[in-house]
Amino acid sequence: MFLKRYNSSILFVLITALFYFSFAYDLVRTDYIKLIMLYSALCFLFYKLIQINKHNTLFLSAIAFIFRLIFLFSIPNLSQDFYRFIWDGRMILEGLNPYLHTPESFISKGIFPIQQAQELYNGMGILNASHYTNYPPLNQLCFVIASLFAGNSILGSAIVMRLIIIAADFGTLFFGKKLLEKLNIPIHHIFWYILNPFIIIELTGNLHFESVMIFFLIWGLYLFKIGRWKTAAVILACSISVKLIPLIFLPLFFQKLGWKKSILFYAIIGLTTILFFTPFISSGLLSNYTQTVALWFQEFEFNASLYYIAREIGYLFRGYNEIHIIGKIIPVLVVLFVLFMAFLKKNKTTLELVSNMLIVLSFYYFTSTTVHPWYIATLLIISVFTKYKFPLVWSFAVILSYLAYTNTNNTETLWVITLEYVLVYSVFFWEVFIKKATKMVA
Repeated sequence: MFLKRYNSSILFVLITALFYFSFAYDLVRTDYIKLIMLYSALCFLFYKLIQINKHNTLFLSAIAFIFRLIFLFSIPNLSQDFYRFIWDGRMILEGLNPYLHTPESFISKGIFPIQQAQELYNGMGILNASHYTNYPPLNQLCFVIASLFAGNSILGSAIVMRLIIIAADFGTLFFGKKLLEKLNIPIHHIFWYILNPFIIIELTGNLHFESVMIFFLIWGLYLFKIGRWKTAAVILACSISVKLIPLIFLPLFFQKLGWKKSILFYAIIGLTTILFFTPFISSGLLSNYTQTVALWFQEFEFNASLYYIAREIGYLFRGYNEIHIIGKIIPVLVVLFVLFMAFLKKNKTTLELVSNMLIVLSFYYFTSTTVHPWYIATLLIISVFTKYKFPLVWSFAVILSYLAYTNTNNTETLWVITLEYVLVYSVFFWEVFIKKATKMVA
């Protein structure tokens, strides 16, 4: 009876599991044909599984866990960042401040301060190794835990970090469902995030800690919704202390809180975040950290959209080094847009708040010089609580950015980037300006 009722779903699950296994253990990122075909098939199967089983959340939760476990013993094949995570964690266990030293500063002098230093240095690459770490303190805590339990094994460290990420995803599932219930939105919508191949591959597979940041963000939003805004402030500070991106949302809370509550709300967030940084405080911390963060505006370029257009226009007048000019303008534009959304748009209901969070973060990524695929995870989770679907489309289209790795120079093909953003912007403009996505009232 069970098999007869769920035969198509079980078949889809088995095929999906085989594709994930191939993705995790038998894929090189330069094999773009296999990459695109596998990812496209996984996205189709993901859609069908939710479509067929949207009322069976226990089944969807179970297979989401199973699919993640498939990656447990794999080494990330689309990103090298995890080597730096392990380096930072082992540095802290050795009593060294990762914010004060670059890996390059040790290796260039023939100094090996941690276990497998040379191997980790080779894995992360010279670009990563030549810069100070940009990962906030609670993210560093995750790295320390991995090094504590697997200090002599790269694979062992990857497994521990992967378990942390999986736990965070299911924390997001728990609080995401509770928040959806409070907002009177069908709870199966959370699986557009939890079961999404993009999330499983980029976060669980490639070990990006957006999952932990998102867990705290959704937990904080749930607490905010039920009126526990002081506790929410602490939890949101935890989110910021994993990844800085939630900072962009803070002005949007002002309208709902008012002046008096806002002062205490922001004070709690600020003091909690500073507290987390306290173990690393030194004379060089601020300068090194801000120097590294600035690289995302004035040095790095990857998978951008409006910035690439502005850069090409700039080339017509100056001819070179446009990022140093445009990169200084972008933060100003983002701040002005955030203030506009905070004070001139309605943010008094939770649904207005999350919808404006989505628009604010979209503006930031649309204007940014660097949009790595895993950045879209935050957009995707926020969209679950709105009627906007363009982040879901982006979670599929962003795989095209990996085609930059099909050549030895890792240079992007602009027509591929154009295709990605044509898809994204088409749906974005349809939903936001043409269709004018239906407003929900909490």
